[in-house]
Amino acid sequence: MEKRNNSSVTEFLLLGLSEDPNMQGVLFVLFLVIYVVTVMGNLFLITVCIRDPRLHTPMYFFLANLSFIDICYSSVIVPNLLNQLIVSKNMSFSRCAAQMYTYLLLGCTESMVLAIMAYDRYIAISFPLRYTSIINKFVCVVLMGVCWFSGSVMALLTMVFPLQLPLCGNNVIDHFFCEVMTFLKMACGDTFIAQMMFFVVGTFVLLTPSLFILISYIRIVITIMGLHSSEGRYKAFSTCASHLIVVTMVYGTAIFMHMKPVSKNFDNQEKMLSVFYTVMPSMMNPMIYSLRNKDVKMALYRVLWKNIHH
Repeated sequence: MEKRNNSSVTEFLLLGLSEDPNMQGVLFVLFLVIYVVTVMGNLFLITVCIRDPRLHTPMYFFLANLSFIDICYSSVIVPNLLNQLIVSKNMSFSRCAAQMYTYLLLGCTESMVLAIMAYDRYIAISFPLRYTSIINKFVCVVLMGVCWFSGSVMALLTMVFPLQLPLCGNNVIDHFFCEVMTFLKMACGDTFIAQMMFFVVGTFVLLTPSLFILISYIRIVITIMGLHSSEGRYKAFSTCASHLIVVTMVYGTAIFMHMKPVSKNFDNQEKMLSVFYTVMPSMMNPMIYSLRNKDVKMALYRVLWKNIHH
């Protein structure tokens, strides 16, 4: 096969989730609804966290930042997917590279934010009297800054090597968005260095935070089991349940997809799993955190009550 330098590639054709014309309209409506629910749900959570003074705590500061990341993350993936379904499946090389970098930046940042949220819960439950001195406003801002900076560096390291690889054959991407694996699957050259960098970054961004979260929750469980009050144990468990659901959903599918050898072709199972770790968590997060969180529900009631009576 003829090898092509990336500089000569100007456009890609993304096959999307399905090539069946009868499915295009159904998928468009489905993902449009998902996107609207995602944006509205996360905006609602951010608004409640900002408007209610009782939620001006580290836990809800991180939660509001997570919601902001989810809005951006979904906006990087879904509008392009909708465009593929009704307008054009073509995407320029520069747009594809920009989508890849932004998706990696937001994904890496979100992974680290989830780890910090687990640490925040550990401090709150294990050291309640020292919580406000350990996790103060300055520490919160610094931790978020570290997350964004680390995410940008990890995203750059992940994509710089695949973009240098020569591409062969036609420029068809059998996927619904541009990611590192799409370039590795299309490459003609030696992908060893790119795959090793992908694995190293994946270890830092996925496996290390997962281990950190696991250790945090083991210590949380030990602390909770030492509480004499059953009501106290229930309250402590309930504050962690929502975060555990989100963590399991995000890390489970992401680790399965990324921490394995790269095959040359995507199958429908991989595409569906990609939907579950790119699109679905962003929609589910505000539902999980609001429906299972008494503080958020009470804050919503107070915000609505103020708006009605003013």
